[in-house]
Amino acid sequence: MKKYLKKNLAYYLFVFPAVLAFILVVAIPFILGIIYSFTNWKGYASGSINFIGLQNYVQSLQDNKFIYSVIITVIFGLLNFLFINLVSFSLALMVSSKLKGRNLYRTGFFVPNLVGGLVLGYIWQFIFNSIIPMVGSNIGNSFLANTYFLSNSKLAVVALIFTSTWQYAGYIMMIYYTALQGVSKDLIESSSLDGANYLQRLKNIIIPSIMPAFTISLFLTLASSFQQYDVIVSLTGGGPAAIFNGQSVQSTELLAVNIYNTASVQNQMGQSQARAVMFFVALALISVLQTSITKRKEIES
Repeated sequence: MKKYLKKNLAYYLFVFPAVLAFILVVAIPFILGIIYSFTNWKGYASGSINFIGLQNYVQSLQDNKFIYSVIITVIFGLLNFLFINLVSFSLALMVSSKLKGRNLYRTGFFVPNLVGGLVLGYIWQFIFNSIIPMVGSNIGNSFLANTYFLSNSKLAVVALIFTSTWQYAGYIMMIYYTALQGVSKDLIESSSLDGANYLQRLKNIIIPSIMPAFTISLFLTLASSFQQYDVIVSLTGGGPAAIFNGQSVQSTELLAVNIYNTASVQNQMGQSQARAVMFFVALALISVLQTSITKRKEIES
């Protein structure tokens, strides 16, 4: 045993800082969060913390604002997930072709991902509130001139999806692009000689060959779509207001924002932790399901 430890001491010393950071920053807060979700913790420095069982979970499921956040998060998450992958895969196919200037396009499409979410939100807030109406007025388009996307409860979600797709598509494009470079050129040429058109080659050769890239990309976009926070804060602030079950709610207050507001605005730390735990469990189950389905496709292909 001593000989084994001595032989591998260097490896343990290199791994130790990362493991320690994970324990202190992730593992311990996660465990404490689960414990606090069963208490009446308010976040104050003083005051007793009492065990209240499942009360936080029950109250959350009875809260219209939380229920609305769940619904709008699912809608946004699925649409954002779909659009990001469609756009990024299309861009990857384009920059993998013999298009002139494709290297410049590849760089340009990736650049939005380098902009921070908060900064990106403020940029697009200016575009939606000022640039688009001005362009609409100049070209004589009454819809663009008179429509303020961020003031409309339905269009605000559309604006959020558009902004998120614009930011993240370039990053996912690079994953697809890298995978496309590994597709056998000989196989593509042989199928062309056999009379297969582009769509047939795409369906039967290209997509099956890059299924591992789909597994990674779908997982990343699914997780990021459901955890969207920073862009919402700067772009819409959770608004504008909408009516749900006869109660006023924030139309773009997705779950991550709702959890933050419950903790920091309402000082309901225990209830916020309960919502975070439910969010984590749901997202973990969805991610495992998606990964298992795409992994199965990899094996079949």
